[in-house]
Amino acid sequence: MSDFWLYLKLGLNHVLDWQAYDHILFLIVLVAAYTFSSWKKILILVSLFTVGHTISLLLASYNVVTVSSTWIELLIPITILIAAVYNLFTTGKNRDSESLGLFYVITIFFGLIHGFGFASYFKIINDDNTILPLLEFALGIEIAQLVVVLLVLLLGFIFQTIFRFNKRDWVLVISSIVIGLVIPMLQRNWPF
Repeated sequence: MSDFWLYLKLGLNHVLDWQAYDHILFLIVLVAAYTFSSWKKILILVSLFTVGHTISLLLASYNVVTVSSTWIELLIPITILIAAVYNLFTTGKNRDSESLGLFYVITIFFGLIHGFGFASYFKIINDDNTILPLLEFALGIEIAQLVVVLLVLLLGFIFQTIFRFNKRDWVLVISSIVIGLVIPMLQRNWPF
């Protein structure tokens, strides 16, 4: 049972680690345009991101796919940047009418990329290559992601109701802040 808590905490810390805030930034831009009333859609998006993340860890753990960490470290901030820029161009539009199928596929793909970023470390700690620790880790990731999403939704609610930000301005400001934070990540990881 102690292994369960070890991997669960590892998943929680993976997302909530302020030193590696890329995961948090992606979640922020993923849900910035939504409100509590879209909780089902948000839950699906967050879970699909976890599925993609878990699939890449599984593929890397069993040496099915090997990806250069240099490219993954570049692709992670690019995925965050794409999601933030998407918010900038679609803000003010009704998210209920968006093509959810494509949005879901892209979310899974971004989860794959983020999972490969953690794969080498996870292979070291899961040296017996069993699947149970991977599922425990994924549960920790999912719980931590839901905490982050809840905080983002709560902040959005506060700013939009108490401080009277309109939804469009909220999404523009949050996405712009994330872009400002992700540009230095891109510069640090630029391989050329």
